[in-house]
Amino acid sequence: MRRELRKAALAAAAGAVALTLALTGCSGSSSGDNTDSSDRVLRVWAGSQTPITANFNPFAPTVLHAALGPIYEPLFFFNKTGDEAPVGMLGDSYEFNEDGTVITVTLKEGVKWNDGEPFTAKDVAFTFEYPGNENQYFVSAEATDDTTVVLTYNEPQFTNAFGVLGSTWMLPEHVWKDVDDFATFTDENPVGTGPYKVDTVTDASYTVVANENFRDEGVPAIKTVQYIGIDANQSAQDLLAAGKLDWTGMFIPNPDDVTANGIISTINTPQDPTVLYTCANAELGCTGAQTDVAVRQALNLAIDRGTITDKAFVGLAATISPAYTLMPRDEKWLADPANAESPQTADAAAAGAILEAAGYTKGSDGFYGKDGTPIELSLTSVDGWTDYNDAAKLISEQAAAAGIKVSASTVQWQEFSDARQNGTYQLIMGGMIGTSVADPFQIYKDWFSGGATQPVGTQLDPGDWNFSRYSNPTVDAAVDAAASTDDEAAKKEAYATIQTAIVNDVPYIPLVINATQTFYNSRDFAGWPTEDDLYAFPPSWGSVASGYVLQHLTLK
Repeated sequence: MRRELRKAALAAAAGAVALTLALTGCSGSSSGDNTDSSDRVLRVWAGSQTPITANFNPFAPTVLHAALGPIYEPLFFFNKTGDEAPVGMLGDSYEFNEDGTVITVTLKEGVKWNDGEPFTAKDVAFTFEYPGNENQYFVSAEATDDTTVVLTYNEPQFTNAFGVLGSTWMLPEHVWKDVDDFATFTDENPVGTGPYKVDTVTDASYTVVANENFRDEGVPAIKTVQYIGIDANQSAQDLLAAGKLDWTGMFIPNPDDVTANGIISTINTPQDPTVLYTCANAELGCTGAQTDVAVRQALNLAIDRGTITDKAFVGLAATISPAYTLMPRDEKWLADPANAESPQTADAAAAGAILEAAGYTKGSDGFYGKDGTPIELSLTSVDGWTDYNDAAKLISEQAAAAGIKVSASTVQWQEFSDARQNGTYQLIMGGMIGTSVADPFQIYKDWFSGGATQPVGTQLDPGDWNFSRYSNPTVDAAVDAAASTDDEAAKKEAYATIQTAIVNDVPYIPLVINATQTFYNSRDFAGWPTEDDLYAFPPSWGSVASGYVLQHLTLK
């Protein structure tokens, strides 16, 4: 679903993998001439950790990957790999009123939930009214007939079409009306509209099977998909090389090691920013030297991104913009060409000058401090995320060369997740979710808006991603201004304001656009996204997109 999930370091023993592969009792990946899809299991690793716990609640931080796309769906599919119109999933069309405050959605006819109940506009209205989908601008949702729903807001939603229509999971009213606490509901038998439904869950894997009630696209050709838990990236790599894993998104520094078998193909689609999260806001409870903007600015200049790209990401990452515009896709939204990319080489002298201007002095040990207190920052990454672990070590070395002490260490996934949700960290190697349209608005709204965060010690609300606790009234006003207009010039003006602020404040320190490698079995299965037909973001962990890919696959 997101980079931090897809690369989760896993704790199961290697022997659990062999057990997992025997669970379904179906034919393995070795039979290229098997034409009966009913007994051919597609085996997937999307980053699940063992022991697997059944949780398909789309609001839960620990939701299993198959919930988001294969089971639950939004109204429309937005392909983040290109600048193109969204595809109707449950929705057939939508239209804004003149000022962008009302969206009228027409639904496809005859759609059913996977339990056979009809999907209607009443379900859509219920979903948008549901507490877990709170939107500060939302007014009402009204089903005017079985296939029409009218969504009303008190502010224009032109720029937030993806957030409203492409990332709101439709909920069956006949199930969710009885859920007392959506935050703790585990939803072990989810009722969705997607191409698959849950069959079995064990500690080592979970299996989904084709939804026989799937809509006009037809029942998926691949009848059974098994999501397995794996102990580490290397185990997944070994399974790929052996032809015993069919689809995954992960970092492999030498792709030829797994594609040489003639079974597995690969594609690299850099989309998502890799950054240093900084708990930046002292007013909301963040502690540590990184709460000083001068320290963040200095660390930003101390980083040698070219070396990190070459050594940690083996040349597969792309250059990042400090304005968080994905270049060249989002070039028209970049206000200042000087912000097209972050510095690729370190400038220790410039970093030192910033610190000294802010009152820091270098001690006899070569490290900066102020008022007798040295700058000592802890940088964590998740154990087993090999590229991130290597990048963190390089950052520690590069920071030291500029007189900034950064100690890199690894933690388990749950500790990582808890720290960023609660703000109890200083620096984290992490990923952002790249925008699903050719427009940086969603990153600005989700990652930099003060309305998308909480004080330290309070978990972020579902769907909020501002882990840095960044809050800048100028940015918030510009985000609101961008959301309220469909005029390109007005949006550019708002984006210029946002970009100026975040480039200066660096609440997230940009590193690279992460290599996004997908490995898939092209011998036994057809219909994968390719460079010539990139109809969807291809990794197995992709939210929404993974379900869209699965419904396009066929058996060779």
